[in-house]
Amino acid sequence: MARKRGSGEGSIWREGSSWRAAITLNGRRITKSFKTHAECQAWILEMKNQVNQGLTYRATRRTLEQFLREWLSIHKTSLRPRIGERYEQIARDYIYPYLGKSKLKDLRVEQVERLYQLLLKQGASVRTVHWVHAILHRSLKDAVKRGLVGFNAAHGARLPKLIQKEMEILNESEVLQLLIVAQGSHLEALLHVAVKTGMREGELLGLKWLDLDWIKGIIRIQRQVQRVKGQGMVFMPPKTKTSLRSIQLGDETIQILRKHLTQQRLDKALAGKRWKNKNLIFPSRVGTPQSPSNLLKEFKALLKKADLKKIRFHDLRHTAASLMLNHGVPVLIVSKLLGHSKPSTTLDIYGHLIPIMQDGVASLMDDLVTPIPVKLEKTIEIEAISDIP
Repeated sequence: MARKRGSGEGSIWREGSSWRAAITLNGRRITKSFKTHAECQAWILEMKNQVNQGLTYRATRRTLEQFLREWLSIHKTSLRPRIGERYEQIARDYIYPYLGKSKLKDLRVEQVERLYQLLLKQGASVRTVHWVHAILHRSLKDAVKRGLVGFNAAHGARLPKLIQKEMEILNESEVLQLLIVAQGSHLEALLHVAVKTGMREGELLGLKWLDLDWIKGIIRIQRQVQRVKGQGMVFMPPKTKTSLRSIQLGDETIQILRKHLTQQRLDKALAGKRWKNKNLIFPSRVGTPQSPSNLLKEFKALLKKADLKKIRFHDLRHTAASLMLNHGVPVLIVSKLLGHSKPSTTLDIYGHLIPIMQDGVASLMDDLVTPIPVKLEKTIEIEAISDIP
């Protein structure tokens, strides 16, 4: 009488020109074909390891798409809404059509790498491929923890090099030119705060008057505004814990904000019942959170009027960082003002923008370690040599 095989036990046999391997799991048989006997042995060993980690027969039937959809529905709640939407869109457009029907347990590094190359050939950007990798790596890491697979197929997969796009920043004279043109406009105060603090766009649009201490001249970043699909402009916590911060404003900026508050009261009176009182410092013309797209249109119009190059609104943050670093503000201070988690992040992003600071370092090192030339008298040299035995 043939012995009934237990879970995880395997067998190998020849089938035409190929080899076939099988294991028994939860009383059900799972088989897979390979070109060589060695591949069959490796597969059985891998499956045994996964069984030992809790793999069930039901899990072996799960496709990558089924797993990812479940994973996204659970983890989307812990992600920022825009990131969650982006994850779903990336999975829908770039993962499901190519690897969605692959069995989760059968996914290999080679398949993941081939996907990356295929996406690049089809015109996807390098950044998009990095998004695909982030989703696969993060989700498969969870799959390993839950015993659904024995290893993370995205771990170690070769990625195309992500080349950092060159920043577009304004120099001091260009900033002055922009602020002069912006005088009396709807964006005057907003631009002053943006280029003098380096706040993110969402942080600026989320500022409320209660965040401003008029006496101490300090403004606190406690929230941001983001557009969420199906919900419009939504208030949410800042990007990271270190984004919760206080920034000291100069006297001139405080005066500009006082003038801005006076103008806002006039806007409120003109809007009448249309005004929605959200207590925002930089709202739309009816008091609601300002739309980034409308802000960008007005910003571009001012750039054109000032005869300046086209830049993104976010580039004002880069401009602020560049001006601070090039005028000797310590990296630690700049990092805190920008809300970075650590100074090394600031250096990684803006290190190349501070070559001016290196001039002083070069001169200092010259002074510190360059030896002073000493001219010895010829007679002394002869006596010294004659003393050598």
